[in-house]
Amino acid sequence: QALEEQYSPSRWSPRLGSDTVIQAHTAATAAGTRRARASTQTALHVPYGDGDGEKLDIYLPPDPAGTFPVLLYIHGGYWQCLSKEESGFAAPPLVSQGVALVAVGYDTAPRGHMDTMVLQVRRSVVFLVKRFPATRGVYLCGHSAGAHLAAMVLSTDWTEYGVVPDIKGAVLVSGVYDLEPIMHTYVNDALNMSREVACRNSPLLCVPPAAPAGCEVLLAVAQHDSPEFRRQSQEYGQALRAAGWSVSMLDLAGVDHFDIVEKLSEDSYVLTQV
Repeated sequence: QALEEQYSPSRWSPRLGSDTVIQAHTAATAAGTRRARASTQTALHVPYGDGDGEKLDIYLPPDPAGTFPVLLYIHGGYWQCLSKEESGFAAPPLVSQGVALVAVGYDTAPRGHMDTMVLQVRRSVVFLVKRFPATRGVYLCGHSAGAHLAAMVLSTDWTEYGVVPDIKGAVLVSGVYDLEPIMHTYVNDALNMSREVACRNSPLLCVPPAAPAGCEVLLAVAQHDSPEFRRQSQEYGQALRAAGWSVSMLDLAGVDHFDIVEKLSEDSYVLTQV
């Protein structure tokens, strides 16, 4: 019961009730994505694989013929809800600075298995490297379950994929990096993970021994994230540092698990600026 409480982010928000805060989050990110699509040059529903869920939305900077950094945004939703349709809200401030934002879709549970989701997100990175061979680096940004998937991208052995992406940074927001506790909560009802699946897909347990050259990782947590979410970020950050990665932590006051990322639609928000 204590784990259920700790891994129910909506119970920790002082702004709204637990059901209301999730509805508000979906509404805010969907509305932000609609605004981004209306104001930005886009390529929507671009397939990066053969599966129905394997599609990307690309938000391009004003000069798409030039070279630009690419930020891959991986949505949260506890691996079982949300989609790329609510994942473009952060595009306008980034696009205005010459950054392309790519919102990645993946097969959420129960249709998607944890192994499948991790593989899909890795393959989306490979697709982007081939689509934009002259980028000024790939950056990852993931929220909650999306931060877990972004961290799993960092742990990839790229020799299996035939490309080595130039990953220059990762912004991991309010993520889960050890899946073992999740197995004992309601979240696993849809995921149906075995201990073996949870272990091999826990970024904390598969930190690469060497960081890519020049890659920086930022771990962000909200003041009103639960103690367990905050602990997970601390421990993953320590594990990365111990392996020689460049890691910084950002503890954001006055936000909860949801508006910590919603505010990426605002130019002046500290996380947008970073």
